Amino acid sequence: MLMRDVSLFKGEQMESILTALPDPVFILTRSGRYAAIFGGSDSRYYHDGSGLIGKTMFDVLVDDKAAWFMQQIAQALDSRELHVVEYGLCGSDVRGLSSDDGPLHKIWFEGRIKTLDFTVDGEDAVLWVASNITERNLLESQLRILSETDPLSGLYNRRKLMTTLAEHHATFLRYGTPTSVLIFDIDHFKHINDQYGHLQGDAAIEITARVCRAELRVTDIPARLGGDEFVVLMPHTTRDGAGIIAERLRLRVAEELRAAGTLGDGATISGGLSELMAGDASTDAVLKRADDALYRSKRDGRDRISVG
Repeated sequence: MLMRDVSLFKGEQMESILTALPDPVFILTRSGRYAAIFGGSDSRYYHDGSGLIGKTMFDVLVDDKAAWFMQQIAQALDSRELHVVEYGLCGSDVRGLSSDDGPLHKIWFEGRIKTLDFTVDGEDAVLWVASNITERNLLESQLRILSETDPLSGLYNRRKLMTTLAEHHATFLRYGTPTSVLIFDIDHFKHINDQYGHLQGDAAIEITARVCRAELRVTDIPARLGGDEFVVLMPHTTRDGAGIIAERLRLRVAEELRAAGTLGDGATISGGLSELMAGDASTDAVLKRADDALYRSKRDGRDRISVG
């Protein structure tokens, strides 16, 4: 229940309550001036901010970061609703703070911003509560990575691949941006597991993933579908351009698997390549063409890339 009868507390008591607030509370005017600061008693996260009082956002922060804060203040004032944002701050965002003095990593905050029903020195103003959520943000990032990453290869998993492919399909439908898809697997992978053991099978997958990271472009998106099957999404790339990349990848994977020296004569890959087409109602169409081309490579003797 919200208690509104602050008359129960004396002035010194109210001051003590405000000082004891663990998170800092800023009173910020429409012009971006720090009118008052309360709380911030949790010394794990906050330093004394009293020196900010009287300064403006542009006195304290670099221009682009100050402009962002000003925009959030204006939105809260115009809507007069509770405005909640998440933002990061690092040493380079603060004027006059050297990299040695600032935090080594970005610190993340949740800002809860509410318009005050009175003016401060003749200006509209907001109350901005800043809560440090760096640990929560890190945990969320780690969970997101785990949910999107295949643990053995370190590449994207099927779920993340399909989401990313759908996004590129939508872009293709709207702008016609070319996107190609390569599906490949390791030839005779079952034989590798049976003859050399599952640990060597896992090593073959790890080597293949490492080659993907080393040989593909920054914009290319490799993923492991499962087992020994991989997919490479190549945005802004036609089928002809993707064919050159796929062929280079095929040769390099074979070289690295042979160099491992634990798979007998080594192993090769077979792949199928296709490109998004105007008639593709969904991503299933391009995946099916690439998959059909993969099986054609198998039928034609393996160790090759076929186009579908």
